[in-house]
Amino acid sequence: MLMTQLRSLAGTALRSSSWTVCLLLAATASAQEADFSALTEAQSALNAAPGLRQVPGRAIPVPTEGVSPAMQALIAAPYSPFWAATGESPDEWRAYAEGASAAAEPALADLREALGVAMEEATMGGVRVFVLTPEAIPEAHNGQVVLNLHGGGYVYGGGVGGTYEATLMAAYGEYRVVAVDYRMPPDAPYPAAVDDAEAVYRALVDEGQDPAAIAVNGTSAGGGLALSLLLRLKTEGLPMPGGLAANTPWADLTGSGDSYRANEWLDNVVVSYGGYLDDAARLYAGKVNLAEPGVSPLFGDLAGLPPTLLVSGTRDLFLSDSARVQRKLRRAGVTAELQLFEGQSHGQYLFDPAAPETREIFVEIARFLDAHLSQ
Repeated sequence: MLMTQLRSLAGTALRSSSWTVCLLLAATASAQEADFSALTEAQSALNAAPGLRQVPGRAIPVPTEGVSPAMQALIAAPYSPFWAATGESPDEWRAYAEGASAAAEPALADLREALGVAMEEATMGGVRVFVLTPEAIPEAHNGQVVLNLHGGGYVYGGGVGGTYEATLMAAYGEYRVVAVDYRMPPDAPYPAAVDDAEAVYRALVDEGQDPAAIAVNGTSAGGGLALSLLLRLKTEGLPMPGGLAANTPWADLTGSGDSYRANEWLDNVVVSYGGYLDDAARLYAGKVNLAEPGVSPLFGDLAGLPPTLLVSGTRDLFLSDSARVQRKLRRAGVTAELQLFEGQSHGQYLFDPAAPETREIFVEIARFLDAHLSQ
């Protein structure tokens, strides 16, 4: 493409007798061809043997085709300022988590008002929850409920600050949503979060909620926790929910997936597993091995899980988790659909509630759940 453009420009220069411009363009083209030729030889030599793939440094532009201006702005943004923020002590982890939640509360109140979503605090199964209800619930969604498990690396997102995704699910998906304020480390490592999620699920069923009309939903750590919850339900012989929407689930806390390296430094949200993620994983797991299926559900037996929708982006550090979970589910005979978004980093569709892609994914979730939840 570059050579075609250069030759076209050179032709114009010739026709206008601008010999100087023509010679400069020809020299530039020749230099670029030489540079690429040298790079081709160097890369072929570096990758001549099986093993590690060595790639040259490169600058990657923001995609424009099929990506809204709002999403382009998010993709172009600098790294998240907190991607490498880790606590040096339990008190520091608590301070980070409490500060993040408190800072989010005023914005969430404004968001609920703007979207017409009501929020009520309650207790289910001894666990604090927040019930998010849209102004109107379609007849098809009457009797259905979404059990939402917030993200935040298993260490952030507690309290009202963890209700952002649940608010969007209520507004854009038009469901009644129960957001679980599960316990987190450093005070409550695994399995406290799974215990709390199970307690709320049991409470819903005990109150007469049809399990087949329940959907479990979560992003990042929330998606991983949703998978862990379903593995727990299967182990205990409890009825499965009707569907699962696990958005870019953190399903492998060992960080073994290909995209943890391929998308490292390209993802501008979580950036690198060496940031806060590795420390958060160990804090969450406590004394349990990171490869334990309850902690990293990717390594569990996924047979018997309900129909599952997964979401990721081409720049997502966790893309491999979604890809591997989908393959394991399908190999086990489970309906599993993967929605992949151009250019997006980890959970980036959540970062702007007004972006077209944000509404689109919740409409896609509703479409998927409409096909699988009982009415």
